[in-house]
Amino acid sequence: MIRIVTVAVALTLAAATASFGAEPIVGNWKTVSGETAVISACGGAYCITLKTGKHAGKKIGSMSGAGDSYSGEITDPENDKTYSGSAAIQGVSLKLQGCVLKILCKSQTWTKM
Repeated sequence: MIRIVTVAVALTLAAATASFGAEPIVGNWKTVSGETAVISACGGAYCITLKTGKHAGKKIGSMSGAGDSYSGEITDPENDKTYSGSAAIQGVSLKLQGCVLKILCKSQTWTKM
């Protein structure tokens, strides 16, 4: 009897986990320059780290949020300048925006791999 209950509980937990799924920002993303960036949970946020290319292994951002809207900081790996940033997910696209004083902004769109 205990074994049946244990199996039933395990199946219920597996179904609940599958229905919630991972946060949509988590995963591998192809950048505008063709490199791969990985976004993963780190602490209470999501860290952005370059996985390939000239700056492989470099952390370039941290975002907080859920669903399709995130905010935080983004670092340009070429000059190490950090900007206030935001990210929005639409399907398999991630639109990142970095701003100086919320006036001068640049954006990029990455694709989920």
